[in-house]
Amino acid sequence: MPTYDPTQFGFSTRAIHAGQEPDPLTGAVTVPLYQTSTYAQEGIGQHKGFEYARTQNPTRFAWEASMANLEQGYAGFAFGSGMAAIDAVMRLLSSGDHVICAEDMYGGTFRLFDKVLKRYGIEFSVVDMTNHDAVKSAIQSGKTKMIYTESPTNPMMKLTDIAELAIIAHEANALLIVDNTFASPYAQKPITLGADIVLHSATKYLGGHSDLVSGIVVVKTESIAEQLRFIQNAAGAVPGPMECWLCLRSIKTLSVRMKQHEENAKAIAEYCAKHPAIQATHYPGLEQHPQHDLAKKQMTGFGGMISIELGSIVKAKKFTTSVKLFTLAESLGGVESLVCHPVSMTHGSIPQEQRERLGITEGLVRLSVGIEDKEDLLADIAQALDAIS
Repeated sequence: MPTYDPTQFGFSTRAIHAGQEPDPLTGAVTVPLYQTSTYAQEGIGQHKGFEYARTQNPTRFAWEASMANLEQGYAGFAFGSGMAAIDAVMRLLSSGDHVICAEDMYGGTFRLFDKVLKRYGIEFSVVDMTNHDAVKSAIQSGKTKMIYTESPTNPMMKLTDIAELAIIAHEANALLIVDNTFASPYAQKPITLGADIVLHSATKYLGGHSDLVSGIVVVKTESIAEQLRFIQNAAGAVPGPMECWLCLRSIKTLSVRMKQHEENAKAIAEYCAKHPAIQATHYPGLEQHPQHDLAKKQMTGFGGMISIELGSIVKAKKFTTSVKLFTLAESLGGVESLVCHPVSMTHGSIPQEQRERLGITEGLVRLSVGIEDKEDLLADIAQALDAIS
């Protein structure tokens, strides 16, 4: 079976070929969909390496191999959702362990940490990941086992200096976990910057078509892989083969989709940054973004996510009902443009005081910029802003 070395082949080539070699039995160019729950065995203790689909599925294995290659990690592990992927990673911990996590992250992640995992004796400290002294101060010697962050964060588009945070984590004998959903491996590869584990809601840019729910984890080392492989099989939160097959279909076009997402988002962000009806525009591709230099240093693209501050819930409601091409909906990363109101949709689990301190106000809306014609999206934003001006 050929290998696709990142030093010899570019990202787009590997996205199409890595883990997706032609089927050796029939020559099928597309990885077959192995829609089966079990496998015939030749005799007691005699089989072809496949026994039960929770443990082994060739379509899932192809998807996991593809993502491990794109993230330049040791191995990949697929799960039934992004939250299932996060939960599996947290099962590497034991009661009494301590985790430092980003104060600005997806509300569902916060809910899992605060409302579920705390009940099992795992402790959490919430810090500003842009403040390295705060991260160091939060370390509990001998207890801190993980530093968990998003970059860019949801929805305020803050960045973590992944290389610096990896140094801090490893000096404390802790793992660095990075949620790379907003960037995708096209725009950022945390493992190459020192992270130990990278994860995604594959529902978003990896799936890319708003037609599946899935999650994926890529790990840096064999030792972590062995632990996570056991957890994946023991807990059983695996995706079905259809979701894996759809992800394999989608990953082939990730490069071309991300290029268009970014081109459209950059144009919209620049327009919004100058519009008098918008109080703030959060997008790492803008020169005025406070971490724009870091974005250029550790990312190979700026992605398609933007957050804009409109000043009030009244204006946010008016804007979300005035847009025609941006659909009001949760999720992100699909080919179609979406608009989201984080306070009422994705971040309701985060306490109000914390939200307001972070800038997640009732006037904030989040744009997942799709790959429609740029001029049409700009015109749609313009007419919606005219409606609230």
